[in-house]
Amino acid sequence: MAKAQINPEKARWLEVLGVSMPLCLSYIPIGLACGILLHAAGFNFIMILLVSVLVFSGGAQFILASLLTVNSPLSTIFLSLFFLELRYALLGSSLSKYIKQKSARFILMFSASMNDENYAINYMKFATDKKWTPDDALLVEYYSLAAWSISNMVGGLIGGAISIDLEVVDFALTALFLYMIVMQVQNHLSFVICILASILGVYFLVLTKNTLGLIIATLLASFVGFMIENTVRHHSKDPGNNWFLTKMFRPKITKTTLEDKQAQEKKEIKEVENLENKIEDVVERHDKHNDDTPHHDEG
Repeated sequence: MAKAQINPEKARWLEVLGVSMPLCLSYIPIGLACGILLHAAGFNFIMILLVSVLVFSGGAQFILASLLTVNSPLSTIFLSLFFLELRYALLGSSLSKYIKQKSARFILMFSASMNDENYAINYMKFATDKKWTPDDALLVEYYSLAAWSISNMVGGLIGGAISIDLEVVDFALTALFLYMIVMQVQNHLSFVICILASILGVYFLVLTKNTLGLIIATLLASFVGFMIENTVRHHSKDPGNNWFLTKMFRPKITKTTLEDKQAQEKKEIKEVENLENKIEDVVERHDKHNDDTPHHDEG
């Protein structure tokens, strides 16, 4: 009996959908929670749809909901979201070499629908799959955008059907950002900067009596982190083994990254090359020794 095939004609959009499906499914619970929180912050169904499409950033939308619930000024909200989303300039630059041949219109659509998760998928596919095209990458972004927007809107409808205490909203947002911080701490430097940012955040919040203090604390902590890393890399003989840049203990499931594997492969290749060089040296010495040894003729 022949087995049923999901994509017998090898339709490209279905193959890309298969690649995107794990990401789309993972958006459902977070998107529902985000929609509920946005509704609690005062957004209606249409506004939730617009925010999810135009912003398309879970972190930015959660921060937006949090700041609105505490009646933060518009300037603070704008600056917070600006510095939070500034990382996309770096993410986009790493993908630019793969889409630089496309039109300006395509690049505009691509950049407008990029976020952290679909960036990770596209970067991995571009790096490992020679058949992966910019059009495939754009499809991944559209699939993820659709899943996120629909989840947000359904969450908004759920938020309209039930009443949510704003204290629960604050707790949920705090728990979410703590989780995000923990997952971002990869080395000792990032841990130190997290502690420094926390101390500075409390200090400037008390000093300014405004959430603008958080932005000041974030900028100062980021600058200190940059200066420490830059100093270590320029003055340390072995930056990779410096305490600040060495990795902290991580669970095994998240310990090995693609960069770790590449570094390990380079290390193994270097060890093999060193071993080959040593073998060649031994052979050369042996041959030289034989050449220098006088030969006595028999007879």
